[in-house]
Amino acid sequence: MLSRDLIRRYGYSWSVAACLALLCARATFEPTPVSAAASCESLASLALPNTTITLAESVPAGGFTQPGARGGRGGVAQNDLPAFCRVAATLKPSSDSDIKIEVWLPASNWNGKFQAVGNGGWNGTIGYPAMMTALRAGYATSSTDTGHVGGSAEFALGHPEKVIDFGYRAVHEMTVKSKGIIAAYYDNPLKYAYWNGCSAGGRQAMKEAQKFPADFNGIIAGSPGLDWSSRSAGSMRIAQVTRDEAARVTAGKAQLIHKAVLDACDALDGIKDGVVDDPKRCKFDPGVLECKGADEATCLTKAQAQTARMMYMSPVNPKTKREITGLEPGSELGWTDLGWSAGARSAGLDQFRFVVFKDSSWDVDKFNFETDVVRLEEVDDNTINALDPNLKTFFDRGGKLIQYHGWADPQISPGNSVQYYKRVADTNGGVAKVQASHRLFMAPGMAHCGGGEGPNTFDMVSALEQWVEKGKAPDQIVASHSTQGKVDRTRPLCPYPQLAAYKGTGSTDDAASFVCK
Repeated sequence: MLSRDLIRRYGYSWSVAACLALLCARATFEPTPVSAAASCESLASLALPNTTITLAESVPAGGFTQPGARGGRGGVAQNDLPAFCRVAATLKPSSDSDIKIEVWLPASNWNGKFQAVGNGGWNGTIGYPAMMTALRAGYATSSTDTGHVGGSAEFALGHPEKVIDFGYRAVHEMTVKSKGIIAAYYDNPLKYAYWNGCSAGGRQAMKEAQKFPADFNGIIAGSPGLDWSSRSAGSMRIAQVTRDEAARVTAGKAQLIHKAVLDACDALDGIKDGVVDDPKRCKFDPGVLECKGADEATCLTKAQAQTARMMYMSPVNPKTKREITGLEPGSELGWTDLGWSAGARSAGLDQFRFVVFKDSSWDVDKFNFETDVVRLEEVDDNTINALDPNLKTFFDRGGKLIQYHGWADPQISPGNSVQYYKRVADTNGGVAKVQASHRLFMAPGMAHCGGGEGPNTFDMVSALEQWVEKGKAPDQIVASHSTQGKVDRTRPLCPYPQLAAYKGTGSTDDAASFVCK
């Protein structure tokens, strides 16, 4: 049962509005001891709009086994997790919604904060690994399956409400309900709410800032798939060309191109370090590698050279004239013989099949760039795309947004992030003004959400906390690269459009030898 004090203060059944009002009324930023207002199991009877709580159980330290794909089989025990209250719920904001969420609440040493975590691709799964990371750091945390099961967009056929859930509603509903559950469980008020996601989670991040500016104090948007439709069109454009085997760039040929890119552009920043610092300055034409005679491992056929050119190209939407950004020089090690990464290709095929044409038999041979890229964006109607540059409400509320992207990303074009940031600056008063609330960090040599030849490990969460809680904006974020578990390079990531410039002395593998300018 709920505690008598909690019933007296808030009533046995709470509305979301009441929970949020409670947070505002009792807000405090002074550290106070954590205590529980309700037992974990009593949360099973908590009433929230359009919500059925299906599980409320106390999990002892080291007692959680991550569920397997089906029925919990194949789960992995997590022996290093602290004790927590695990709440699962089903949300039905529409008659066709079936949104699953989990909320984890530290049983002790709660830091007073909430960190929601994002998804990847079309995935309909709870993000347990990211929740574990947040829980270990003392956060209350939550995740959603976005309203469907599985990693395909097949759920969209005949279910427009589920498309809305995937596009933005599931994350917002999860956030509101999570705050209600947090308010019910803890006697202390929630201090700060954060979002942390990469890829599709980065898209969700941008959607939150654009559409629900009151949900979070701070947002991390990594490698955001904010231009979901352009990624689909770009990947299909190359996949169609590479139906011809002669046009395919094999792994060996991709490595050849990559070496040529580094030879041409690595030293443009003044040092040779095996990465292209600013690919936008790299004027590389794959045609320099064309074979003079027969096809060999050391050269490209004319068809292969043209495919490589297309990988870098950014054609425009015939109607809106906005660029469909291509991949950047330096990304070649992530290419496949069918062009973009397999994940990008699969996601694009699904969007055309199940969302645009609503035809499971649709295939890439039917793709027509001139007409289909226009139809793609019109059908989406800003449901999945997160392209609205007007972030004024989020900024005016004091929200802080850290966006980051790897320049060598082969799955989501880093050009999307640069293009969007420029549009935000144009819409909201210029770069100088926008940087008070929104900063973009481009990571040279980093692939999709990590990996790659450049420094690719960094702590965005601490940087965001310092900005939101202390007012200290991140002038640089140090990233590291490791080989076989040993750090062999550090380098500052700089707020766009700044770049890391070598001071002229010191090791080029040491971040202290660089300055952002």
